[in-house]
Amino acid sequence: MAIIESNDVHLYYGKNEALKGITMDFEQGGITALIGPSGCGKSTFLRTLNRMNDLIPNVTITGKVTFRGKDIYSPKTDTVALRKQIGMVFQQPNPFPFSVYENVIYGLKLDGKTNKSELDEIVETSLRAAAVWDDVKDKLNKSALSLSGGQQQRVCIARVLAVKPDVILLDEPTSALDPVSSGKIENMLLELKDRYTMIIVTHNMQQASRISDKTAFFLDGHLIEYNKTRKIFLNPEKQQTEDYITGKFG
Repeated sequence: MAIIESNDVHLYYGKNEALKGITMDFEQGGITALIGPSGCGKSTFLRTLNRMNDLIPNVTITGKVTFRGKDIYSPKTDTVALRKQIGMVFQQPNPFPFSVYENVIYGLKLDGKTNKSELDEIVETSLRAAAVWDDVKDKLNKSALSLSGGQQQRVCIARVLAVKPDVILLDEPTSALDPVSSGKIENMLLELKDRYTMIIVTHNMQQASRISDKTAFFLDGHLIEYNKTRKIFLNPEKQQTEDYITGKFG
């Protein structure tokens, strides 16, 4: 059964229609890549899945998005709780200007967790899962802003993991990083994919083909094609998909 489903989702910035009837679902576990040229709607769609577009003025959304069968746009939805269950990692690393330790426990403190030994354990577990423990275990009380970009991004991922989400949305999480840091994050995502449902927006075709199980191709606000990654890259059904993947545009 799908963990997230979108049905005929349209999104407007003012009068400009950015998403044009997106219907797709995401099964539990694994990595889905959203690909397409700049401005095609992939990041906008990603943000509809945990209501991050609520923070943008003059946005109208129609259609339905459900998480575990419940309509996330229902007036009864607690968006803070929703964003814990559906965590988000952004393009630019965005650690808070606190210590590494305080960054990781941020969401737990909001929940009222104060048990030091429990917090210590979650910090270590989350940083290990984010493949950054060895880099920062002696710097837990130093500012997260003193770390390299790749380390900052992995601390941000640890911050998401600490609150035990079901789904992790990643909006071009490696585009601001060097190839070595990007490779570390890709390897980490592959190790986590059995435990979490991950949806990643990427401009990098090689990255999509390397790490994702399924790929969705967006163009001009439309979902053109959505299938197993191997099928999309080797034998796409739509000419537009083939043209994009072979570099004829984009």
